[in-house]
This record gives sequence, structure tokens and C-alpha cells, in this order.
Amino acid sequence: MRVLVVTAVPAERDAVTRVFGAVPEASVRRVPGAEIHRTGAFDVLAGGAGPGASAASAAFGLASDDGYGLVISAGIGGGFAPVAPVGSLVVADRIGAADLGAETAAGFVPVTELGFGRAWHLPPRSLVREAAAATGALTGDILTVSTVTGSADRAAALLAAHPRAAAESMEGFGVAEAAGLVGLPVLEIRAVSNAVGPRDRDAWRIGDALAALTGAFGKLVPVLEGWTHHDRHDS
Repeated sequence: MRVLVVTAVPAERDAVTRVFGAVPEASVRRVPGAEIHRTGAFDVLAGGAGPGASAASAAFGLASDDGYGLVISAGIGGGFAPVAPVGSLVVADRIGAADLGAETAAGFVPVTELGFGRAWHLPPRSLVREAAAATGALTGDILTVSTVTGSADRAAALLAAHPRAAAESMEGFGVAEAAGLVGLPVLEIRAVSNAVGPRDRDAWRIGDALAALTGAFGKLVPVLEGWTHHDRHDS
């Protein structure tokens, strides 16, 4: 089973491929807007920030090879305190589009309540359990946002709407949409670099989070290699 891993930026891509050593130039191929770095059964691409870029790059990546059995959205992200402190890992048991919908006089209405689209993707339960156990990650909702949270009020509003939220990112739902269109399961894993809320760059730990992402993939590899065809349909 080949795995497509989609990150936002090259630093995250390199944190994943670092587990496998240097990727030779001959193992790099190009798709529109991105490079796919192949190492063993893993193809890793940095597809850009935001749900639109991640959906497009994941779709091009998936169209380039018909051998994929799993898609992973991976990278660093914000953690909701106190559930997911800086330095922790989060594996999504639900991948949600937190701000896809409409603002009304009564408040935010999800796209599904408008009568179309979807707001959540559910990774396979067995894979979530095994990935979390192997990496020491916590599980919960990972919210995909188009605008990164920068205030306490916005963080509180997200938690009020999504009480199980553990982390936020900008790419997971876009990657999940691309995977869903071709019937593939999806997983999202985030290493927490900062707290969701007021932006305090001095408190961010990006280097530590990237190192945690590398460590997580080192532990994930045997889990993914042992994941059976039957388990892939456990949703």
C-alpha cells in the first residue's frame, strides 16, 4: 500500500522524509504546483497553505499514481489548551471544516445545514487508535480553518461550537476532500507548535514541533505497514 502524505510547507515535508534519510533527486517527481518526494512506500508533497491549495495538490498527487491506499494530512498546528499543550501530538478522529457555512443573525450555520456539502470526514477508527497508541498522541477533532485563530474570543467561539476540538490546522479538510473523491481513507496528525488564541510568536515552538513530527512518523511507519485491507474499511 502506497501512502500519500500532504503537508503545507517544505519544512514539514522534510520533517516527514527525514525519518527515511535523504531523498535522492531521482526519487523526486513533479506534479502541478508541487514536488512529490518518494521514499519507500511513502510519497510526501508540500502542497501549500490553506484548504484550497491542499485539496488541489492532493488531487494532483492522487491522479499521478493509482497505487495509493491511504492519504495523510500532516504538519504542525495550533493546540487548544489545556487539552493539547505545545509539544503534544494530535491524531484526528474527526476532520472538520470549522468555518465552512454562512454567518446569519442567529450565528454561524454549517454548510450541511444549508442543504449541501459536508463538514466532517471520519478517519478509520482502527487506524486512529493504532496511530495514537504508537505515537503517544491524543485524539480529538482537528478543525480546518481558512483564517488562523488570533484572539481569545475566536478560540472560545470555536470551542463553544466544537467542544471536542483538540487542534486547528489549515489543510486537513482540503486533503480529506480530495481523498474522499477517490474513495480513499484519510488520517490527520498534527504536532502542536503553539496555543490556539492570541498570537504570541515568542511562545511558538516550531522547531520542537517539527522534531516531534519526525519522531511521530518514525513510530507510524510500522503501524501503517501492518494496517490490513480489512481494517481500511473500518470507519
